[in-house]
Amino acid sequence: MPSKNNISQNKRYFQNQIDNWTNIITQNLTNLTKPQAVVLAMISLGMIAAQSCALSAISAKLAVSLKIKYNNIRQRTREFCYDSKDRKGTKKKGVKRTQLDVQTCFQLLIQWIISLWQSKQIALALDATTL
Repeated sequence: MPSKNNISQNKRYFQNQIDNWTNIITQNLTNLTKPQAVVLAMISLGMIAAQSCALSAISAKLAVSLKIKYNNIRQRTREFCYDSKDRKGTKKKGVKRTQLDVQTCFQLLIQWIISLWQSKQIALALDATTL
């Protein structure tokens, strides 16, 4: 059985990974709100950690890794995909629920992918010149 210290280190490590990935997402998908970027980071890292794209597997892995109740994290990740009018809970005064328009992300996502591809091509070209 893992010690309490190992569990807290795992939680800290996983939370740091989510924070780092959230920052990268926010820098590249500038149209996302901070909460949207956080949930997207959680879902994508949860997929990697769970080695599955099933919402139940992602939620289980996130719940264990972050010490969050399974039902809470499952609902949060599920509602990320819902229309704003279909989300549960009450709205805070003056705060409207936002809905992610995937079409607005597409151009930014393509630009991000191309920049990664170009930096990889530059690195490969530099490696080839040193041979």
